[in-house]
Amino acid sequence: MDHMIITWLLLDLMFCMSTQAGNDQANGVLHCEPQNVTLNTSDQILLTWKDDPSCPAARNGLIYELVVFIADEEVHHEDFAVMPHQIGLTHSWNWKSHLAMECASHLVRLRSRYNNHTSLWKEVQTLPGTDNSKTQEVYPRDRMFEVGSRATFCCILPVGAIFNKMYMVGYNDSHMKTTKISNQTYILTVRLNRPAKRCTDVICETNTTQRTQVNGACAYIGYPPDDRGLQCETRDLQSVECHWTEGRDTHLFKSPTVYQLLGSHCADGSMRRCKVEVQVDAGERNWTLTAKNDLGRVEVTDRADLTKRVHMITPKRLMALNVNARNVTLQWEWTVQQYSNLNITCQVKVSHGDTNTILCSQSESTGVGLQYAVLTDLIPHWTYNVTVRCGTAQHFWKWSDWSTSVNFLTKSDVPDALDVWRQVKGNQVIILWKVPLANQSHGHIEDYEVTWAKTTEREQQNTALVLNCSFSLSLNTTEEYIVTVTARNMNGKSSPSTITIPSRKPETSEGTERVSTSWITGSNGTFHLSWSASPAASCGYIVDWCPTLRQDEVEWLKVPPNETTAKIFSKNFTDGVRYSVSVYACTQAAPVLLERREGYVSEKRIEDSLFDPLQGKQQNSDVVISWAPINLTEQSAFIRGYVLYCLDVSNNNVVLNVSTDKPEDTSLTARNLNFSSYLFQVKAQTAVGECGTTPITFTLNSLTDNLVKSVVIILVTVFILLTLMTILCYRHWTCIKQKVYPPIPKPVLNEWVTSKDQKHYPLHVDQDDRSEADVVAVSEAGCDSVAPDNGYVSPENMNCSQTPNHYYNHPLGKCTSPLFPLSSTAIPSQSRLSSSPFRNVFHNLSYVPVMKTEDQWSISGPDFQETTHLERSSSGYQPQNSFSPSETMEDPGSPMSCVSTYILLPQSHSK
Repeated sequence: MDHMIITWLLLDLMFCMSTQAGNDQANGVLHCEPQNVTLNTSDQILLTWKDDPSCPAARNGLIYELVVFIADEEVHHEDFAVMPHQIGLTHSWNWKSHLAMECASHLVRLRSRYNNHTSLWKEVQTLPGTDNSKTQEVYPRDRMFEVGSRATFCCILPVGAIFNKMYMVGYNDSHMKTTKISNQTYILTVRLNRPAKRCTDVICETNTTQRTQVNGACAYIGYPPDDRGLQCETRDLQSVECHWTEGRDTHLFKSPTVYQLLGSHCADGSMRRCKVEVQVDAGERNWTLTAKNDLGRVEVTDRADLTKRVHMITPKRLMALNVNARNVTLQWEWTVQQYSNLNITCQVKVSHGDTNTILCSQSESTGVGLQYAVLTDLIPHWTYNVTVRCGTAQHFWKWSDWSTSVNFLTKSDVPDALDVWRQVKGNQVIILWKVPLANQSHGHIEDYEVTWAKTTEREQQNTALVLNCSFSLSLNTTEEYIVTVTARNMNGKSSPSTITIPSRKPETSEGTERVSTSWITGSNGTFHLSWSASPAASCGYIVDWCPTLRQDEVEWLKVPPNETTAKIFSKNFTDGVRYSVSVYACTQAAPVLLERREGYVSEKRIEDSLFDPLQGKQQNSDVVISWAPINLTEQSAFIRGYVLYCLDVSNNNVVLNVSTDKPEDTSLTARNLNFSSYLFQVKAQTAVGECGTTPITFTLNSLTDNLVKSVVIILVTVFILLTLMTILCYRHWTCIKQKVYPPIPKPVLNEWVTSKDQKHYPLHVDQDDRSEADVVAVSEAGCDSVAPDNGYVSPENMNCSQTPNHYYNHPLGKCTSPLFPLSSTAIPSQSRLSSSPFRNVFHNLSYVPVMKTEDQWSISGPDFQETTHLERSSSGYQPQNSFSPSETMEDPGSPMSCVSTYILLPQSHSK
């Protein structure tokens, strides 16, 4: 009975409960509230709860709604799904607020939902913000922020403080916004657009009654890890080493990135490498690297078979064994036992000991567990520096690092063959060879041996030992010669170097080759030369060059047969110097000239006054400006033509310019000019511009002006000459008169007195021809006696040989007296003397005309060709005035002196 009562009571209770649940469900209320709700906060919110076990809908799964409020404002809403298999478990949800927990209280509401039916809200609230009634604080402090995020900071003011401003250092107002959320709390929102190596300050300024207060916080701005490019390998097959590249710097020195490889910590992770001890087996597998910091984490994976990625260690203890003149054996060791089973390939880097020039960069050898290599084709007596590196031959991955280097000196040997060339100058041939370099001499060169012989008489060789690098030969130009040069050191002589000197005509200086010369232009101190291939070039080509004006400075270069280009460089090249470059074909016989060129490695401007002196010549209204051919020594660039500028001096304007593109021209003509003065300038046209400027001034005159000028010049010249002649004649008139027309003195006839004791020597004249006989007194020039002071000429003062009586027209004897006396009867009057026909008798006499003054006269002259028989009177001849016959008749004012003799022809009286 009791049991029945209890059963009915339970059924009634269940009916009531089901009726109430049905009523609640009909009202949209779900009786499945979360149970055991807890809230934890640090820098984020952590909410935990459990399901209501009595919830009938729990078996199908539930959805929980979570809403977050900050300062009565909803800031977040989220649904949290619980799957059927999760029913009955403890659920957790975390959320990070953009606002620090210290800034304001956070309210979290939680309820369940099933088929549009929800339970009642369950509220959980955080503690209110920090009580800052006494101090001013800024939150959050020392927090990490990612670049590109939006950061929120709050400033909590103490009681009584007045907010002034809040900002982040380094950001302007366009990136910041300040909001008031309560009377004591202000929020600063900043858009972070750049990382910072150091923390960035956030400043809050407030005003109090006493002073301005400044407080702040520090924020770290950076990136989460972004590592990538993981690559793993093994070096000893017992460990794995991985390397990766960091995508970018996180800038978070306070929160460095932590690395793990296969779950093991990487001690060298900051250096982007990690090594983990692990047995390496064949086959591919994943090698995973994890990188994490406060802003995030990243995983990078490399899938590989590390047995195919063996990065060998550096070879140890390298040594040079069996060093010979041209080969050496190298040996090294391995410290990894597993390398003895690997197929290994190695490289040997061989470089000069002095110049560090690599001679052999990849001398390779291969073998299992390889530990040695042989180097060949080395230079005798040469210092080498070698290092070794190796890698796996099968599935090659990487070369090892270079080993430590070792030096060695090869043994000496005979010199290499010399590089020989020749230069021909007339009948002289200069044999030239280059000084062997240190890597060619293989020891000290003691001397050189030169041998030569005619091609037809090779057994008759001539030999000379030479210490320098040239040898001059005087050869018969009509014969062909073979010249051989060898070098000798302590090990012996080099292989012979032979050159053929061809025969040539005597008038040619370098064979019978004739080629045209073309121009070549250098660049960067170098000639780049190319030529057409020649079938005659069986052993290649020879290119030689020298200054065009100094052909004794020859250099040359030998080119292989398959090349037709050459780059010519010399430390002796000089800018502005012309060089001659020749290309020869190397044959089994003598070299054959193919091309010849001239050029400058770098052209320079030619100095001014290049055309000095210039000459100008007028041709009607044209002016021809000419110059001498330009000497090559004055050309520091190719002259491609000339230009003549004509400048009118009166207005300083360029009237015209004339040019020519022929370098051989030596004149230019300016045509149809006005009659004026002009300044002409001649310039050379070159690749570096117009240069060598030379000026000349020229005045262009009309033809009438020139004629008038010429006439005036002639008249003035004639006038000046006549004036000078008149002045000279006036000053020396007396002397000139005596020279041109000597006066005949008029004698004074005294009484003719004859003495019977005195003899007369009359000059008889044939009466058939003459009616009267003239008596002539003749004095020979050069007589030394002087007449007495009284004017008489006495017989004692004469020394003359007389002719017999009645003899005439025969020469007299020599007279040593300057004068001899004449009978007064023998001297006719002046008029009769001048008109007497007897004067014609003396047409062969040589004499100097008489110079006469008024009271004096004198006689001088050479010997007579014909003389007469003179008859003397006893009384002699009495002149009017006394005189000194030997005195010279001079004009006192004249610088000239006149000395003359005279001939007096007196007329004899008829009997």
